Amino acid sequence: MSDTTATASDGHSGGHGHSGSKAALAVGAIGIVFGDIGTSPLYAFRETFAGAANVAIDRMHVLGVVSLIFWSMLLVVAIQYVTILMRADNKGQGGSLALVALLSRHIGKSSYGWLVVLLGVFATSLFYGDSMITPAISVLSAVEGLTVVDHSLDQFVIPIALGLLVFLFMLQRRGTAKVGALFAPVMIVYFTVIACLGGWQIIQNPDILNALNPYYAVMFFVSDGLVAFLALGAVVLAVTGSEALYSDMGHFGRGPMRLSWFGFVMPCLLLNYFGQGAMIAGLPPEEAAVVVQNPFFLLASEEWRLPLVFLATMATFIASQAVISGAFSITHQAVQMGFMPRLSILHTSETEGGQIYIPVVNWALMIAVIVLVLTFQTSSNLASAYGIAVTGAVTIDTLLMAVLLVAVWKWKWWYAAPVVLLFLIVDGAYFAANLVKVPDGGWFPLVVGFIAFTLLTTWARGRKLMRDRMSEVALPMEIFAKSAKNSALRVPGTAIFMASSTAGVPSALLHNIKHNKVLHERVVILTVDIQDVPYVDPAERCQYTDMGDGFYRGVLRYGFMEATDVPEGLRGMGQYCGGDFDMMQTSFFLSRQTLLASENPGMPIWREKIFAWMLRNSASAMDFFKLPTNRVVELGSQVEI
Repeated sequence: MSDTTATASDGHSGGHGHSGSKAALAVGAIGIVFGDIGTSPLYAFRETFAGAANVAIDRMHVLGVVSLIFWSMLLVVAIQYVTILMRADNKGQGGSLALVALLSRHIGKSSYGWLVVLLGVFATSLFYGDSMITPAISVLSAVEGLTVVDHSLDQFVIPIALGLLVFLFMLQRRGTAKVGALFAPVMIVYFTVIACLGGWQIIQNPDILNALNPYYAVMFFVSDGLVAFLALGAVVLAVTGSEALYSDMGHFGRGPMRLSWFGFVMPCLLLNYFGQGAMIAGLPPEEAAVVVQNPFFLLASEEWRLPLVFLATMATFIASQAVISGAFSITHQAVQMGFMPRLSILHTSETEGGQIYIPVVNWALMIAVIVLVLTFQTSSNLASAYGIAVTGAVTIDTLLMAVLLVAVWKWKWWYAAPVVLLFLIVDGAYFAANLVKVPDGGWFPLVVGFIAFTLLTTWARGRKLMRDRMSEVALPMEIFAKSAKNSALRVPGTAIFMASSTAGVPSALLHNIKHNKVLHERVVILTVDIQDVPYVDPAERCQYTDMGDGFYRGVLRYGFMEATDVPEGLRGMGQYCGGDFDMMQTSFFLSRQTLLASENPGMPIWREKIFAWMLRNSASAMDFFKLPTNRVVELGSQVEI
């Protein structure tokens, strides 16, 4: 049985409000949302000079690199994401899938609607590659600070990093509510410290402020065309996390996140980047070549470097936590929107619906992160794999933004074209620069992305084919009710038959009357309908139809961010469907399909096999819908697709 039906509806939606003052939410956002982009100074500036681009270390090149970082952060993060895309919320939620759901409601079944969906799914797929690399590179780069304190500690970097990462993933089962209370204070201290360290270097060498002038970024390209282009592959590390800002918008709201970014996070980051540049530019070439190998930790004086390592490690721990939570959230959305099979989803908080834990995602990420650390060994090597997934997702978001401007916001094309073209040039340049990293590790997030994309699209296609085949042989409910009321024995109690479609008779009901030859006094055909909005107004949760003779058809609507708690939903429906539902007198009947080979397969055989494997390994509908464990009956059927 397929678990959800994704349908577009504007009339059954509800926002999801944020409790607390704007300032309090802004402080909370600093702890949860900005960890990924906030820990980029540990490696972004370093990789520009120490990485594959091999940029010369002198005043003009330092000014050029810092200018590129400044204008990249301004254009990509501040303008494209925080200013423009954060206006494109789907009932308060952001991210590629939420944006696709928003666009789908407006463009409907237009000729390019399928392309919009595929782009959004691919951007989501790339996120999984990013969510594997981010914990590995962040924690490794922080622990590597120990080698700045004492070179003899180099042999302990990988064991310590692996220990921290394994502990992080083991922690997920307990939820993040208690640990989350510490996130904001730690990150505020971290941002304040890195801003002060950078600010002190700027005071020592204020000439670095010339990098605010885009002239130096332009001259970098004029004088070193290919080198400057390759340097973009490292500069983009300074804006990794921009997609995560958009995805996490639903947790705190647009206003508080903008306040956090413009009022605190962005100034702190820029002070640190400018400070690293000021320190390098003020050193003799020989000394600068040594310092540029790890400039972040060398901003601090010798006695403060070890505390800085501890602080940076806590910050990367928090950043990794945010990315893992984001992977849980994205997966939950994908399941609810019909791009993934049912998975076991555990809620770790009684008050915060967004705090969830998905075991299969957690352990898959942990294995991938361990393999990455053991394979790449250093954060510099991981930097070669990092960036291409982020730039790919950002470029896709730019294409989706073009549809948003024209189809939803109704901009004239001559207004929208220059805006989209500007961001396509910037984002496309970053993506192209990262393509040269593919042989050195950039292949990893691309492979992960393509595997995830194949799985997501195969499941969506398989579900559609299976539903189409089942609907072809479905018997109209009205005809069945009339013929069955006198041909089967009625027994006490309530039978609820879960159905993926709001039309026809569920196969479980047909099998029940065929083999057991009984009908319950009250028969409810129930469909769980996932809307393309994050939250549904409780008043619009239930829809019901009395079909007479004890037969009812019901629909429970949920948003793609909500938990599908069927017994709870039935409490609001009972008064309209023959009385309240007593769970001890109610039986739930589920259908379980077995796929058969078809003479005319709807998709390639290899994809059918993948779909069949996903179907067999999907979580039980009983757990997914939170049905009483001792009140469920499963009846099997065979389907050709």
